[in-house]
Amino acid sequence: MSRISESIEIDLPVHTVYNQWTQFEDFPQFMEGVESVKQLDDTRLHWVAEIGGHRREWDAKIVDQTPDHHIAWEGSLEDPSGAVTFEPIADNRALLTLEFDFEPQGMKEKVGDTLGVADRRVRGDLERFKHFVESRGTETGAWRGDISGGQAQAS
Repeated sequence: MSRISESIEIDLPVHTVYNQWTQFEDFPQFMEGVESVKQLDDTRLHWVAEIGGHRREWDAKIVDQTPDHHIAWEGSLEDPSGAVTFEPIADNRALLTLEFDFEPQGMKEKVGDTLGVADRRVRGDLERFKHFVESRGTETGAWRGDISGGQAQAS
């Protein structure tokens, strides 16, 4: 099992950064190798991505979500599980921290993980997210609901 932890400061209010992150179907616009993310319902996402030269599909379940604070998700044993947190560090500045665990599949992914390829990819994804949201100055949408124990709460 491998763990990735990356943070980035974004020059926008925390609610704008959080709102944009909840637009999961926009992820292919800034995440390298992500072909699509389809939101199946309030708590389930279907991912399609190229990882280590191989196309992979998996489902993730959001198990805990609090607006402007965090989103935590679980995948199967070999799929990523983790959390993203949002912290205001000034009126118009937020710290986004992404942490997740994943199991590299196959020799190519295992070698790439040892060489830090996944860490660099995530760092690049966060840089592209920062540019994506800062260049717009606003979010493309928002979902402000709470999820607790994998169940969406009335918003």
